[in-house]
Amino acid sequence: MDVPTTHHQRIALIDGNSFYCSCERVMRPGLEGKPLVVLSNNDGCAIARTQEAKDLGITMGAPWFKIRHLADTHGLVALSANFALYGDMSHRMMNIIGQFSPRQDIYSIDESFLDLTGVPGSGRDIGTAIRTRIRQWIGIPTCVGIGPTKTLAKLANHLAKKIPRLQGVCDLAQLDDTRRLRALVHVPIEDVWGVGRRLAPQLRELGIATAADLACADTRVIRDKFSVVLAKTAEELAGLPRLGWEEFPAEKQQIMCSRSFGHPVQHVNDLFEALSVFTARAAERLRAQESATGAVYVFARTSFFRNDPPYSGSIVVPLARTTDDTRAMLDAVRQGLKRIFRPGFNYAKAGVCLLDIEPLNRANQQLSLFEPLPEAKAGKNASKIMQTIDGINQRYGKSTLVPASTLHDHDTAWAMKQERKTPAYTTDWSQIVEIRR
Repeated sequence: MDVPTTHHQRIALIDGNSFYCSCERVMRPGLEGKPLVVLSNNDGCAIARTQEAKDLGITMGAPWFKIRHLADTHGLVALSANFALYGDMSHRMMNIIGQFSPRQDIYSIDESFLDLTGVPGSGRDIGTAIRTRIRQWIGIPTCVGIGPTKTLAKLANHLAKKIPRLQGVCDLAQLDDTRRLRALVHVPIEDVWGVGRRLAPQLRELGIATAADLACADTRVIRDKFSVVLAKTAEELAGLPRLGWEEFPAEKQQIMCSRSFGHPVQHVNDLFEALSVFTARAAERLRAQESATGAVYVFARTSFFRNDPPYSGSIVVPLARTTDDTRAMLDAVRQGLKRIFRPGFNYAKAGVCLLDIEPLNRANQQLSLFEPLPEAKAGKNASKIMQTIDGINQRYGKSTLVPASTLHDHDTAWAMKQERKTPAYTTDWSQIVEIRR
């Protein structure tokens, strides 16, 4: 395939380095230079690692019980995931990034695409300014990759991390096609966004071992042997924009909230307490995208890894009408739990999933044939009540107003095991850092 001429579009991808670990280091500067990992729910495995931890051979997903000896031998520090802190730091970082361009696409908690087309200045100057401002204002180290397409921006970000002399900024947009291909030769095919280790062996069998090989491949062959998505990736690597610019993420068609418990749960009241918390969180996400749900899936099960008697129960509870009202969802969850709960089992995980999701404005217009008009109006009033509650929680804290069934002790049996969790430094006044002379 002939490589097309360079396009004038310029896209940057900015992401936080070892983001969860970096957030912890911001609040505890003494962790700088030390091997650090952040553990998953219930302190199960490593989900974030600093470079010092990677140098010890710790892989992503390494079980804590297999690496905990490194705490004694090599000074490894392990912390429980503090998602309240990470979410708040992400919000601050994304706001800073958005100051450099009116067009921003937040890809994940620590990654954001930015349209630099028409923004004055070289890519290196802009990238350096972004890194400097984020580092100075909130303390998070970042890398910036710039390219004429999203895939090339992602790849440039990869190079910015791997090549120290680039000093955290790699600009492929300012290279001509020949020089850009020379850079892509150094990127293994499995490191290309959208390829991964599953497709890499099949591509290598076709002689496609690097990003440059994929950029020069016949897209018709790639499409026929693999998929349209991979063919678009090949064209993006060649400099042709094929991934649309999504200013707003697509609405979720299902919203799941579930957790493994820190300790086994046996009583139905404790199980409903946990499910109530999960339902309230899922309902908040539902309203955040201005949607309503028509059914709730409820499940609870024992552990696969214990010698307890096994049991797994689940049910879908249809709602009388689509709604965004947390109270209606909690009623459905209560009904579902009564039908699936079996006494005598040690429940290790439970959750809810909101189904049959549709836009709220459409849901409010669709009334049941057998629904009295006063109840229909009550449904609209319920939406206003929920919006008011969400507004209060956003202003004064997310747990200011909550359903009574979600109230629980911090040491309840179903609470996650987080023995190494740091305080919510930036989101809870009672846990704010205190500095004394």
